Amino acid sequence: MDENASATASVADRLVALYGQEFGGKSGGRFRIAAKLVRKLGARERLYEDDVRDLTRAMLERGFILIDMDGFFVVMNTNTFVNYRRANDDVLS
Repeated sequence: MDENASATASVADRLVALYGQEFGGKSGGRFRIAAKLVRKLGARERLYEDDVRDLTRAMLERGFILIDMDGFFVVMNTNTFVNYRRANDDVLS
């Protein structure tokens, strides 16, 4: 694993740990985190498109969704979406 991949894995692991951590008046679960803090976690001055893509992929491999909202990121568990209603051909007609 190269240095960049290792750093990305480390940030992903930290974000996953935050998901289970108590803060903001909740015992765990989805949260938002400022892009500045994600840069800090990765010891980066900037986050480039490739960095965000790699981190998104690493989060997916861990069962989490990372949503880039420009100034911040949202972290959610993929299980959040299991019970969503499904659009099918009938609703598109």
